[in-house]
Amino acid sequence: MIVSVSAALLLAVVVIVLLRQRAVGIGSALACTAFGFFLASTGITPAVEAFLAALARLATLV
Repeated sequence: MIVSVSAALLLAVVVIVLLRQRAVGIGSALACTAFGFFLASTGITPAVEAFLAALARLATLV
């Protein structure tokens, strides 16, 4: 749970920075957010969570 909250916070910061730098538009940011919500309700959710947990473990080793 802590990893997912940290990942959500990190991704929120990335989206805010991209919006402020005008590297991505509001429409694109909203589409990515909607995609994330839809992805969370599918059967691929455990695989995505396992992948992100593996990345977090890898990051702690570096």
